[in-house]
Amino acid sequence: MARRPYNFPSLNGLAAFEAAGRHMSFTSAASELNVTPGAISKQIKQLESEVGTKLFVRLHRSLDLTSEGAILLETLRDSFSRISETLVGLDAARKVKSVSIGSTSAFAQFWLMPRLGGFWKEHQDIVVDHVISDRGQDRWSGRVDLRIRYGSPPFENEDSSKLFDDRIIAVASRGYLAGRDVVSLADLAARQLLSVEGVDWTWTTWADFFRANGSRPGRLNIRRFNSYVIAVQAARDGQGIVLGWERLLAPLLSDGTLVQVADFAMAAPDSFYLCSAPPQQLSPEAQVLRTWLLHHIE
Repeated sequence: MARRPYNFPSLNGLAAFEAAGRHMSFTSAASELNVTPGAISKQIKQLESEVGTKLFVRLHRSLDLTSEGAILLETLRDSFSRISETLVGLDAARKVKSVSIGSTSAFAQFWLMPRLGGFWKEHQDIVVDHVISDRGQDRWSGRVDLRIRYGSPPFENEDSSKLFDDRIIAVASRGYLAGRDVVSLADLAARQLLSVEGVDWTWTTWADFFRANGSRPGRLNIRRFNSYVIAVQAARDGQGIVLGWERLLAPLLSDGTLVQVADFAMAAPDSFYLCSAPPQQLSPEAQVLRTWLLHHIE
């Protein structure tokens, strides 16, 4: 026979004793546990046999606890109370309302996170889980309820709602531009350019930007990154000029952290979309976040 990991007597006997001790009545304990008073009496006698001492003093019309019984009852009350609190906590955790959303690190930092504070204030009972991926081929399949995508629909097996189109401009810090006049495309081509390459072949490059503005410069002074967030941070630190999706970087442009370099621009070849399974297949929490985002695009 396998050895018990704890030196416990019968758990049924302990439950019967705790109920009887709390009510000071075998009859009330039996009613609570949905058994007969005789069954309660039998379980407690067996328990007393296992622990080797009397737990109750059986009087003519009442019960009283022995000193050993009083000690055991107090211990059981404390233990059962802690077990109950733990189970309630587990049940509450299971019932937490949550929704998951996937996006690139840049979209999460520059557009999504500044808005989700407002969502949390309105819906404090909903937990938003974030899944971040900068790999263009990563579709977050089966991992998230909602997804932010930069591209052109249709997206296979997904419902999509446009968040916004965008415009691409050259941006830099005021510190970098101090003493560096950039008036023409030739001036721009001569500066330190920060570029995101190797993450997604559809990403717009400086060559695309110059072509869209009617120029084909020769060799460019390009410093390459594999993260748009890092490239933008380098521009903020005064290390060069980066291509900026104007609406995506709106917070940095509005507070003057970054400024547009000259007047050159191009329409972003793709748009940002909020994607998911068909709305009727979403959880109530996912539907709430989806609706909220579509109403807080600006």
